Amino acid sequence: MEWITRPEAWIALATLTALEIVLGIDNIIFLSILAGRLPKEQQGKGRIIGLGLAMMTRIALLLSITWVMGLKTELFTLVSHTFSGRDLILLGGGLFLLAKSTQEIHQSLEGEEDATKKGGSSSNFIFTMLQIAVIDIVFSLDSVITAVGLAKDVQVMIIAIIISIGIMMLGAKAISDFVEAHPTIKMLALSFLILVGVTLLAEGAGFEIPKGYIYFAMAFSISVEMLNIRLRKKAAKAVHLHSTMNIDGEKA
Repeated sequence: MEWITRPEAWIALATLTALEIVLGIDNIIFLSILAGRLPKEQQGKGRIIGLGLAMMTRIALLLSITWVMGLKTELFTLVSHTFSGRDLILLGGGLFLLAKSTQEIHQSLEGEEDATKKGGSSSNFIFTMLQIAVIDIVFSLDSVITAVGLAKDVQVMIIAIIISIGIMMLGAKAISDFVEAHPTIKMLALSFLILVGVTLLAEGAGFEIPKGYIYFAMAFSISVEMLNIRLRKKAAKAVHLHSTMNIDGEKA
């Protein structure tokens, strides 16, 4: 516990906690959309367990840091690119994200009723948790590698992960409810996940795409949509007020 007396360790803790939250945005969006497919009474439980799995995955990867860093070891070469274990995980995660996001967009547009909402069986809940666990591993890789590069003490990294996941747990319901209440935001979130999937595929194939560009594009799109939501509310309020005045005028 020597790190407690070092100011640089506290700075690393604060910075790392903030970074973990930023890096967890795509994770929490994916989790919110998947949990939204569960029956109403299981959604809160699904979000908490999903984030709990994310926390355990990150801590487990941190404690097996030698294995994580070993994932960068070259395995084979294909089309002039050398693939490592990390590349294969990123490629698999990217394909999974693309497939799942496309399926969710299809169901949203076609209006198909999801079987999980109908049945609400424990098998559907477990299947959803397994999907969340798979994507947690993919999203946790970058998070753990970032943590290792930023902080020297494993305790600092673990505390940063616990704090960031705790903050995400507090905001998960609000984010999930907001996404479910606004179909356009949900569509933007799914489009964002497709972009993240493409980024993972590109990284796995050896092309570095700065995630800052994607986060900026998503933040800008959501900001524009928030203005649209506000304008629609104002327009609806004006129409309601106008119709109320007409009714009162007719009564008079």
